[in-house]
Amino acid sequence: MLVPSLTPDDFLQAFQGLLPRGAVWPRDPDAVQTKVFRGLNTVYAQNTARANNLLVDAFPGTTFELLPEWEATLGLPDPCAGSSPTVEARRAQVVARLAAVGGQSVAYFTQLAANLGYAISVDQFAPFRFGQSPFGSQLGSDDWFFAWRVNAPTYSIRYFSFGISGFGEPFSSWGNNVLQCEIQAFAPAHTIPLFNYS
Repeated sequence: MLVPSLTPDDFLQAFQGLLPRGAVWPRDPDAVQTKVFRGLNTVYAQNTARANNLLVDAFPGTTFELLPEWEATLGLPDPCAGSSPTVEARRAQVVARLAAVGGQSVAYFTQLAANLGYAISVDQFAPFRFGQSPFGSQLGSDDWFFAWRVNAPTYSIRYFSFGISGFGEPFSSWGNNVLQCEIQAFAPAHTIPLFNYS
């Protein structure tokens, strides 16, 4: 169902349709009463548009005006996003925090990165085991059982999008600070996340 888009003329027509009949209740466009109703109906149309916008703004993936409230609820903005993050990056961080239910799988961290707007792959490691590891494998300690590597592009570029980005934002921004900070925050405490940007 589409959200109704009502104009001041729609409200004027409704007002005049509810008026009683008679010479005291004119409906011509030049009548003083019609001009007063037109002034009032502009406010009603603006309020309806704002209410319709609230339906869109209530969801974190499309929010703009309620973004500060969503961020305050989730403890954002934090140092991960830098000094002046874009609206799109802020939204992505809110969505990622809401969708982050916790997990330790590769699929979970790949989805967490996707929610933030990054495409990654994850490599897992294991220490050398005599008789089990191929000849020539690197020797290492048991810490390799807990190490894993996130592979991401050197620069993940976010481009300005009309209708999504805010006024005054740069046409493009790049960096992986949010990705690295959020993965380190959600990584299980006993693991060692490594990052490879290539």
